[in-house]
Amino acid sequence: MFVVVGATGNTGSAVVETLLSRNQAVRIVVRSAGKGASWTAKGAEIAVASLDDVPALTKAFQGASGLYLLVPPNYGAQAWLTEQSARMDRAAEAVEKSRVPHVVFLSSIGGHIAEGTGPIRAARYGEQVLTRAVKNLTILRPPYFMENWAPVLGAVKGQGLLPTFIAPMAKIPMIATDDIGRIAAEQLIAGGHGRKVVEMAGPEEYSPDQVAAALGQILGKSVTAQHAPLSAVAPTFKSFGFSDEAAKLFEEMYTSFSTGRIGYEHPETLVRGNVTLAEALRGMV
Repeated sequence: MFVVVGATGNTGSAVVETLLSRNQAVRIVVRSAGKGASWTAKGAEIAVASLDDVPALTKAFQGASGLYLLVPPNYGAQAWLTEQSARMDRAAEAVEKSRVPHVVFLSSIGGHIAEGTGPIRAARYGEQVLTRAVKNLTILRPPYFMENWAPVLGAVKGQGLLPTFIAPMAKIPMIATDDIGRIAAEQLIAGGHGRKVVEMAGPEEYSPDQVAAALGQILGKSVTAQHAPLSAVAPTFKSFGFSDEAAKLFEEMYTSFSTGRIGYEHPETLVRGNVTLAEALRGMV
């Protein structure tokens, strides 16, 4: 039996789909029974628990041979790093108390870097507390999600402009959430062997110019990448409802990406996905 946290999200749903397609027993953790109804119809077991409720979470994890864990952020929190770290602590406590033997944890590229990485610092903290909580820990470190382009599709369709804080010609690693979920499920099935880091990327690196060109082909119109200054990061994210701290952390992260500070710890062992940028964008459109 494998337990999956985040089954209603992009990576978690891909984990569940992969496990079920390979005839594995799955239990998903949801905040309310209604959120798991579609998975029940597909054969998954449901456990109702909040990430803030350690006893319920512990019960949900018990009896599992492996756990896929992500800790969703609340970007509206004023003291975002403190709150996210506390949620990581509670998840780790439930892991330890449940005695689940293997955890596959969704972290991030740059999880090995101590400072200057913005919200990735919370993922790094999660790696540290889980290392102490479970004997077998598989840490997933994906790069930029291809699905991160979805929120700007309105501007692309309406104005032919692709807003980006990444230099238009700069090629960076990106990966589809379907690939992250598939790789996570395969790691669960393979079982844990101590502490292991899996750094990943898509089939190749892509630039915002390539994103714009791919969207232009899909939509049948001209699309141009529009480079926004890093000074606009915090105001933009605050307009999305992010707190001051969370918005400034994203500015810190984009600044570090632009200077090459954030990268892989072991690029020589990179695991590449199969979903191309064009395939992912077509699905989003």
